Amino acid sequence: MPDKHYNLAGKRVWVAGHRGMVGSALVRALEARGIAPITVRRADVDLRRQAEVEAWMGKERPEVVFLAAAKVGGILANKTYPSDFLFDNLAIAMNVIHASASLGVEKLLFLGSTCIYPKFADQPIREEALLTGSLEPTNEWYAIAKIAGLKLAESYRLQQGCDFISAMPTNLYGPNDNFDLKSSHVLPALLRKIHEAKTRGTGAVEIWGSGTPRREFLHVDDLADASLHIAEHYSDALHLNVGTGVDVTIRELAEQIAEVVGYEGSFVFDPSKPDGTPRKCTDISRLNALGWRPRFDLRSGIEMTYRWFLTQNELLERV
Repeated sequence: MPDKHYNLAGKRVWVAGHRGMVGSALVRALEARGIAPITVRRADVDLRRQAEVEAWMGKERPEVVFLAAAKVGGILANKTYPSDFLFDNLAIAMNVIHASASLGVEKLLFLGSTCIYPKFADQPIREEALLTGSLEPTNEWYAIAKIAGLKLAESYRLQQGCDFISAMPTNLYGPNDNFDLKSSHVLPALLRKIHEAKTRGTGAVEIWGSGTPRREFLHVDDLADASLHIAEHYSDALHLNVGTGVDVTIRELAEQIAEVVGYEGSFVFDPSKPDGTPRKCTDISRLNALGWRPRFDLRSGIEMTYRWFLTQNELLERV
């Protein structure tokens, strides 16, 4: 794969969604390179409102956009708020991508999710699997919005020659994740439940589903590093998978978390609750060909995340 180099140094870089898990990781990665990104608070600019987005971007004139802003959540949140997940994510993608094209942004990276792929896609999932089958119903609202976003970025590339690209990360975790049991994804939810079970001396932890689905997990700092690498070394219409290429069962994930937390109780799986996609593991050969590899394995990533989680709990207890 040819290296199409673009240098981020000296550019006005906007991280849209800078307070979220992904956006904050991008800010850390950019600052580590000596790049001070442009940011704006949700209270000052609602990315769902086209006029606000165009006015702010017209004033700030970013040259590079990392579009990490999104409404995200787990199976329960997607089931409970389908219109919010669809509308908010469609509006954010439409407004930011359109304004970026209108204002001549040099480079835009749209960040989505591997939930865009069919429920029964061949494994590991290649980028070409997009739109070859039906989606997983438990997150289709979010997935449809992300598919629309990446296709919108692609359409501006095809019609107007904009250097807009997309990356689809696998399941993410790390600092600034959401640990609310009603809206979080599987890893932070399990980490919190297992931590609380240890703290309270609970003998068993209940887990949704059968425990057999296989999932791939990527530390958010690895995603941030990959995003900068992709922005500087990739310029094509096809979106890129971002992951580790390694998956585990939900049961194995729970066992690893329990080892890190020091929990010695048991797990009770509830098969009446949805499992979601049976397996989701990405083919990352295209990203590897660009010279990028993840730094963190799952065990060390969980350890780092648990230390961060404990620090946040300590801060809350002092308030």
